Amino acid sequence: MEALGTIISTPETPNTLEFHFVIKEGKVHKGQFVQVPSSEGPVLGTISEIYRANRYFERAESVAEYSKLGIISSNFPVSEWEYMVARVRVHGIISQNFLTRSSIPAKCGSEVLKAEDEQLKKFLHIDEKGLHVGTLLHHTMQIKLHLSKLFQKHLAILAMSGSGKSYLAGVLMEELLERDSSLGRMAIIAIDNHGEYVGFKDSAYRKQVNVLEGKKIKIGLRHLNASHLSSWSNMSAVARRALDLHLSSLKKKAKEGGEPPSLDDLIKSIQNDETLNKKENVRGPLLSALGDLAYMRLIAKSDSINSSIISPGTLTVIDLSSIDDLRKKQMIVAYYGRKFFRQRKKGAIPPYVMLVEEAHNFCRERAEKSMALSKPIIETIAREGRKFGASLCLISQRPVHLSTTALSQCNSNIILRVTNPFDLKHIGESCEGIDSTTLNSITSLRVGEALIIGEAVGVPVFVNVRKRKSKTAVRGESLEQIAKEFEEKNKIKEDEIEAFL
Repeated sequence: MEALGTIISTPETPNTLEFHFVIKEGKVHKGQFVQVPSSEGPVLGTISEIYRANRYFERAESVAEYSKLGIISSNFPVSEWEYMVARVRVHGIISQNFLTRSSIPAKCGSEVLKAEDEQLKKFLHIDEKGLHVGTLLHHTMQIKLHLSKLFQKHLAILAMSGSGKSYLAGVLMEELLERDSSLGRMAIIAIDNHGEYVGFKDSAYRKQVNVLEGKKIKIGLRHLNASHLSSWSNMSAVARRALDLHLSSLKKKAKEGGEPPSLDDLIKSIQNDETLNKKENVRGPLLSALGDLAYMRLIAKSDSINSSIISPGTLTVIDLSSIDDLRKKQMIVAYYGRKFFRQRKKGAIPPYVMLVEEAHNFCRERAEKSMALSKPIIETIAREGRKFGASLCLISQRPVHLSTTALSQCNSNIILRVTNPFDLKHIGESCEGIDSTTLNSITSLRVGEALIIGEAVGVPVFVNVRKRKSKTAVRGESLEQIAKEFEEKNKIKEDEIEAFL
């Protein structure tokens, strides 16, 4: 094993929680795992910070005086006095494939070694048949996460815009799609707000992918009740009772051999009700609310999404990028999210992970009731889903706006670069096992680097996310490229018009 340095004595260390060591010549990095031999077994720790020191530069007044005479390094052997010290956070002692709490500090003068991959695999719960997300930062070991530990108690992917959230989600989807049936496969349902995952349809996974265009998605009126419609349009209790009578009547006729009712049928039924004609304060608002729903062109005679497409080892992309109305998007997520969860509880569809892009728009912490239509079902799955094999993967660039009920139920988190102080504070408060040093490191993460914390790993770890195999969304093009393509298209159009004239 590679020797990295020697433990030193400071006024407060070594103790059972941390120690310091002088670094030998060679590369040592913040976040690197190290181990120290002890009588109880190998002590495992992570380098939490690195300091550089030089006694020639300790006294400011001396440095100032000597600087007047010229460059200090030309007059004194300053490089011989320079050294680096690393601070290590102790995780515990590796004993019989388990990590036990350290009860005795590491000895001063002990040699610090680079942690062995085999020890790290046991400690970090690495599963050789798990989901390969990347490599451990400053190590060559591949990070392969156990499926159940990552998804069963839900996952949150948090990062600022442009940090690689969707790219990482794509990597996880690839791993799920490539998983062998003998290992157990889940279905994937992606709520795609900006068309980030439609590229999967043009990849090697095309036979396993279904892309559903948002504008073509319909919800069957026969599967709805007055409670659904009233919550989507904010009706009064009196209007809801009137709606319930007419909707129940239409459904009864359909069961007796008639056609499934449409929203137009419901509106006409209310318009022709002579009793309601005398109650304009009920009839008017009710017809207005139903008119708003009709304008959305979302409610039809039957559902457009058949649950049979939700099968093991497949990806169903619900592409909402063609819809501008957030309320309409929430209605789709609310209805189909509830439908899939209900069917999963009955065992009608396989275990699944529902990936929600821009989750803060679908499950906001503070929002008016009319703009929180999908929040109840997302929070319900977050609380109860693990019992039935229904998992969530919440992706958000504003975790401070995401429902704390939903976020707190995510036992694993993958965090990419975040700089907003409010979001950082929220992450620190909601994510267990993250200390201030690790939290501060999040702001300096580069694109492609991520922090994994929670049940999926033993301790917080930094990883380099692996490259995707599938096609990424064209929406990720640079601003210069988009502007250039726009002008080129306009130039072609102008040339065609001139040629025609």
